[in-house]
Amino acid sequence: MPTFSDSNDRLTVLKKFGTDPGSLHADIYIPKNFAKNGPLVVVLHGSTQSAESYDHGSGWSTLADECGIALLYPEQRKTNNPLSSFNWFKSGDTERGGGEPLSIRHMIKQVVEDHAIDPSRVFITGLSSGGAMTSVMLATYPEVFAGGAIIAGLPYGSADNMMEAMVRMKGYGGPSDSKLDSLVRDASTFDGPWPTISVWHGGSDTTVNNANADSIVRQWQKIHKVEGPPTRVEEVDGFPRQVWCNDEGREVIEEYIIKGMGHGTPIMAEGDEGLGEEDRFMLEVGISSTRRIAHFWGLT
Repeated sequence: MPTFSDSNDRLTVLKKFGTDPGSLHADIYIPKNFAKNGPLVVVLHGSTQSAESYDHGSGWSTLADECGIALLYPEQRKTNNPLSSFNWFKSGDTERGGGEPLSIRHMIKQVVEDHAIDPSRVFITGLSSGGAMTSVMLATYPEVFAGGAIIAGLPYGSADNMMEAMVRMKGYGGPSDSKLDSLVRDASTFDGPWPTISVWHGGSDTTVNNANADSIVRQWQKIHKVEGPPTRVEEVDGFPRQVWCNDEGREVIEEYIIKGMGHGTPIMAEGDEGLGEEDRFMLEVGISSTRRIAHFWGLT
């Protein structure tokens, strides 16, 4: 496992990427064993976190070394948001063609070109505000991503301002089920094939109520044409995993509700397959969301 000082040295600045209308910072990590036409994972930190702290806690760069994955870490600036939260609820930052989503899109384009990434293997994940911004990116630029993983986040289009955002985080209100999928469909002109969706949430999360996890699942069920109960429920590392498969038998949505866990990213730091390190919002629960998400995407 890398020490904290090692982790701080792992990320390098992406100095140039398009017009950056959202005024974001970006770091990258390209492991030594990265091969041409390899995959890219975009990782969005949560509030009060940085790219480095999220990488250190989640263990993504350690897994990148193991599996030859390129990483892109968009990072919020405090001048945009005092808590370093991505602005997933502000109108200028929730639509295709402007703000933070376009900045992230430009970063991805730059890294794909610079490092010969396979454009069909670009994935995105995030925690909390980063999870909600993952929902934004999957809705506004679905053609860019093969898959997305939303950890303690919210569905796309659930809030238009800070006051609404606070209410939605508590699990109140929000778009009706009949509107959830149309919000995604109306965010671009894309018509599929749609990115696969992995949803993770703490069962005892008092910051972002886990009702939001179920709303995210419902938002994507109609789009993937997998409405109704899960295709199967299984146990992974002692936790229930619900899976929805399409008509071809492909897993298109998975959901983990981690019983007893609060607000944060589930990690398993110990053992042969351990990744990351426990910290605030990096919660040691005995399952590595990083490793399981990468497995769902076929990267491990």
